Amino acid sequence: MKQKIMGAMENFSKAMVQPLMYLSAAGILIVIGVLLTNSTITGFLPFLQWAPIQMLGKLIYNAAMAMINHLNILFVIGLPAAFAKNDKHKAALLGFVTYVMYLVSSNTLLTLTGGLAAEQPMIGLYGTGQAKILGIQCVDMSVFGGIILGCIVGWVYNRTCQKRFKGAMQIFAGANYSYVWLLFTAIVFALVTNTVWPIVQGWIRALGGVIKSTGAFGIFLYGFLERLLLPTGLHHLVYTPFQFSDLGGVLQLGETTIVGAYPIVVAEMNMPVEQFSDSIYYTAIGFTKMFGYFGIGGAFIYTAYPENRKKTATMILPLVISACLSSITEPIDFMFIFAAPLLYLLHSVIAGLFMAMLKAFNVVALWNGNLLGSILTNIANADKTNRMWLMWVLGLLQIVVYFVVFSFLIKKFKYHTPGREGEPQGTGAAAVPAPAAQKVETKAPAGSDEMAMNIINGLGGKANIKTVENCITRLRVSLADSSLLNEELINKTDNRGIVKKGNDIQIIYGMQVAEVRQAVEEQLAKL
Repeated sequence: MKQKIMGAMENFSKAMVQPLMYLSAAGILIVIGVLLTNSTITGFLPFLQWAPIQMLGKLIYNAAMAMINHLNILFVIGLPAAFAKNDKHKAALLGFVTYVMYLVSSNTLLTLTGGLAAEQPMIGLYGTGQAKILGIQCVDMSVFGGIILGCIVGWVYNRTCQKRFKGAMQIFAGANYSYVWLLFTAIVFALVTNTVWPIVQGWIRALGGVIKSTGAFGIFLYGFLERLLLPTGLHHLVYTPFQFSDLGGVLQLGETTIVGAYPIVVAEMNMPVEQFSDSIYYTAIGFTKMFGYFGIGGAFIYTAYPENRKKTATMILPLVISACLSSITEPIDFMFIFAAPLLYLLHSVIAGLFMAMLKAFNVVALWNGNLLGSILTNIANADKTNRMWLMWVLGLLQIVVYFVVFSFLIKKFKYHTPGREGEPQGTGAAAVPAPAAQKVETKAPAGSDEMAMNIINGLGGKANIKTVENCITRLRVSLADSSLLNEELINKTDNRGIVKKGNDIQIIYGMQVAEVRQAVEEQLAKL
């Protein structure tokens, strides 16, 4: 049983890699967009204010953010394709079709039951427990919904796509049979989520009173839940009521009443007040985005295997910059949230703890999630802050805490965080480095038919290959019988080592691995 569970977890882990492969590239593009359009940077470099540059920056930023904002769709397409044993393109398409059917079913149920929430002028549907996805208003399950449904689609597809009928019923054979099952799957999923998820959302909303009335502990709970619930979309129900309702405070300006932490802080920035009110602590969710991700990114780079450290740094550093300049943390969060759930739990604890420390030490400053912007706005409003110097001390301390805790746990539990996929090159009995001399003499070009055939034959032939996947640097193959592995043939290709773990084989090809996988799949289709 344990081996079966571990195998299922390993398959899930491998499948999760596929939709996330593009996040590092998206993070780099987001950073470029931020650097071109950030008001602080354009203030120092006036030439960036030129309209065509601003337009280019906004186009790059918004286009790259489209993927971050639609990770749910990415997962519901990518996971079925990763799980599918054959015709992966059909599984991917059915994943998207099923998701659209689910969205429409959820919207239909809300409409029929009178449950559609009304959009608010400033915040739209935030805080209502609903969202518009692809223009369809439905119950908001965010990325969590995409992951669950993606796994279900993959499971259903593998068990139905081989079905065959005779006569007039042939129209329902194969992927069409899968579609029929998935239509009803989408409806049932909508029924369950529309029934269960609002109850869970109600529990989260009920915590608002606890957060409001328990001082520093309440701030800890606020920050902890905001991070912890990010993948589920429930984090909106934590921070939105405090940001935009009377839970976050009330400010009376003559006949005008301002409610919510965010509007109050903006108003106080333009008022002759002695100090920002306590509402400011509900905006401190940007504190960890400004500081903590430097520690997280540093830990990933430090713990990466030596042969992966440079490319891990190249991948991680732009994402850290994106987090501290624009509060976009999802590209980093989803690199470890499923590979190392304990790390993400501790991440949430640390984020909440430092927010509570700001409250406990009476630190009053502006934490908007933009490090450069925060520096300037704090300087401009220095007369309204308190113990601002301590904010920077706590920020540096948070970086150190994240780095030490993450580095220790990653090494102790051997988590497969960025740069640590599989086993380190050349270590342990399972890792076999390719003979350098032989590779130089006989290697074929990456992606060539000759290279692909050497890999296929080295893996025991087409009949012995169950699945072919890849992560950022490694070709991951599941074999029927690992005793048929021929390392001599594989080492005729330009690889950096072979990692064996039972019937799961990993061949290290570096950044060209996607090209190698494509060539192997094309050759397998021809055989």
